[in-house]
Amino acid sequence: MGIAEKLSQMGIVLPQAAPPAANYLPWRRHGELLLISGQLPMKEGKLALTGKLGAGLDVAAGQEAARLCAINVLAQAKAGLDGDLERLGALLRITGYVASAPGFSEQHLVINGASDLFAEVLGKRGAHSRAAVGVASLPLDAAVEVDAIIALA
Repeated sequence: MGIAEKLSQMGIVLPQAAPPAANYLPWRRHGELLLISGQLPMKEGKLALTGKLGAGLDVAAGQEAARLCAINVLAQAKAGLDGDLERLGALLRITGYVASAPGFSEQHLVINGASDLFAEVLGKRGAHSRAAVGVASLPLDAAVEVDAIIALA
């Protein structure tokens, strides 16, 4: 089953790739790599989840935010691959940043929201290395941010 078909089966419609909010590229191709800049939990053009995990936001909310970030990573990948997600060879690495209150230590569980979505949508191509990092704050008070490195097919 192709990636577009799997997304459709899951009821996921990729949004338009968001333009950059500052002086950077949302994606960059170099050789056989596609690098995706950090994506926030945007839904219908708006930031869906703000605040800090462990201070008003629980792990389940963070996982949903990470899932939205992953959907936006795929939207940027689609833009970077001229609309053809089948050119995605393998998701090599993701980095997940979790806005964390002092004492919150479940960043790895939060970023599972992104990892699980990639695994479900991409199958074997979605197996990846990753880092899950707790940070004091993220742009626009986002709860989670995810970036990615992708090998082209």
